[in-house]
Amino acid sequence: MMHINEMPMIIVSIVGYIIVAHSVIIEAIKNIIKGDLFDEETLMTVATIGAFFVGGYSEAIAVMLFFRMGEEIEGLAVGKSRSSVRSLMDLQPDTANLMDGDDVITVESDELDIDDIILVRAGERVPADGIVIDGTSSMDTMSLTGESMPRDVSPGDNVLSGFINMSGALRIRVERKTQESTASRIMELMEDAERNKSRSERFITSFSRVYTPIILVIALMVAVIPPLLLGGELSTWAYRALTILVISCPCALVISVPLSFFCGIGKASSEGILIKGSDSIETMSKTRTVIMDKTGTLTKGIFAITDVHPEGISKDELVELVAAIESFSDHPMSRPFREMDVGDHLITTVNEVSGMGIKAMIDDDVVCVGNVKMMHAEGIDIMDQDVPGILLHASCNGVYLGYIVLEDQLKESSKEAVSDLKHDGVRTVMLTGDRLHVGKIIAERLGIDEVHTDMLPADKLDKMEDYLDPTGKGKLMFVGDGMNDAPSLARSDVGVAMGGIGSDAAIEAADVVIMSDDPSKIPYAIDLSKKVMTTVWVNVIAALFVKFGFVFLAMSGLVTMWAGVFADVGIMILCVLNSIRILGRGALKNVIKADVEEEHTCCCDHC
Repeated sequence: MMHINEMPMIIVSIVGYIIVAHSVIIEAIKNIIKGDLFDEETLMTVATIGAFFVGGYSEAIAVMLFFRMGEEIEGLAVGKSRSSVRSLMDLQPDTANLMDGDDVITVESDELDIDDIILVRAGERVPADGIVIDGTSSMDTMSLTGESMPRDVSPGDNVLSGFINMSGALRIRVERKTQESTASRIMELMEDAERNKSRSERFITSFSRVYTPIILVIALMVAVIPPLLLGGELSTWAYRALTILVISCPCALVISVPLSFFCGIGKASSEGILIKGSDSIETMSKTRTVIMDKTGTLTKGIFAITDVHPEGISKDELVELVAAIESFSDHPMSRPFREMDVGDHLITTVNEVSGMGIKAMIDDDVVCVGNVKMMHAEGIDIMDQDVPGILLHASCNGVYLGYIVLEDQLKESSKEAVSDLKHDGVRTVMLTGDRLHVGKIIAERLGIDEVHTDMLPADKLDKMEDYLDPTGKGKLMFVGDGMNDAPSLARSDVGVAMGGIGSDAAIEAADVVIMSDDPSKIPYAIDLSKKVMTTVWVNVIAALFVKFGFVFLAMSGLVTMWAGVFADVGIMILCVLNSIRILGRGALKNVIKADVEEEHTCCCDHC
């Protein structure tokens, strides 16, 4: 029977409990109305109210207090992991400076059209993808690419929406509407990321829905059966049952698993790597083979003249003649010739022959520039030279004039990337449309395990089938950048697109987008995915071990509700802290200092 002298303490306890627990109780009631009877808030509410009835006033308040503390820490961790992703949402400015003759008018970014001329002043973000037509400056690309070094731009250079102009004013011709810009695509990708759950997340969600009812049944049995069979005190067994409810709250599982994945996505985004969902992280962690395209992936896709071999004319004459024809082509190989002085040649007709080259009428002469097939079609019997790079052969009126060697430049980090992959036990393969000897030279320079040459897009797709693991244990990653790589990106277990220069089709088909076009990000992404998955399973095993151990102790009467609350909230906090380690050094400090901008919701939102 309750003593009259206990009333003040009871009243104070009830008031303190309501202050601490009111938000949890309200949420529990809402969930019950919605039919969700087995959420964490309901467990905590039942356990703590029950503790009042058996005289555990301080335990009830402590349980709710520490539960709320755990929620707040989880909220701060989620806020920090989202900060890297949220920063991407501010890539695109709302307004743009549109040039109207000599005047500058402010318009909504969404109103920009292709070929509009915009002015981007120092300190402003580029509102749309375009080409610099006037001015020089340095661009801060870190928000997109993760690269700290500024990128110098001048007339003719491409700039992407989201870049920050650091110095001089630039006039930029819009190449894509704002809705189709790089920044818009990034925002869409990151919005989709949260919706693509991994199998681990789905398993934990399903597990918690089964786990919680089982725990409720066990607690009910502990409260009822022993007193009936053993004749013990009902209050004693009820207290043990309530302790089991406190211990068994699945918060540590349903919080830490999705939090680990989200921290991984946030960390990757800060490095210029966009991962479309946690399912991609899980698959990527099992990568055993990486197949890479050459041009645009391992190389810059920028061709330079490395050698000239004329026959019957001078080097300058050969280069000038080839430049006069190639200036009419949009092919990447024509870029080295576009800025050259082509003289006063009269060019009347230009015909591009698919897969061979270009035929033109210059000064009443028939001039052909292309590969060996083009020369053979002109009746010129020559053999391809065993040299690295691409050969542009030239002829005039059926007379051979020699060839020019163009070589695609390797990216500075390509060799490092291949080395890191091999160090991690990943097999490296290169698929290229280049000739055999060119592909072998590139593969030897980079240390690539296998190379396949003379491959069309359909050939690449067929060759991938040889590397797919039928058991599903080892995953295949394909890395590409062009539209022709889209089928291979979609067919692979994990498709990685070079987003800075990659086509829309490649980015759409890929699971991962590397905005900096840096091959060294490939092994980094794989290592990060492995770290995330290790963190997930460490958290799961630790949480289950602690909970099942303390449930057994609670059934034996060896632990109190105080120990139960520390077991539950303690393991949840440890799992959360372990998850935010993914964000890197200083992550905990940043979490503690984080300013959570959006209202925190309870952990059941992650179920």
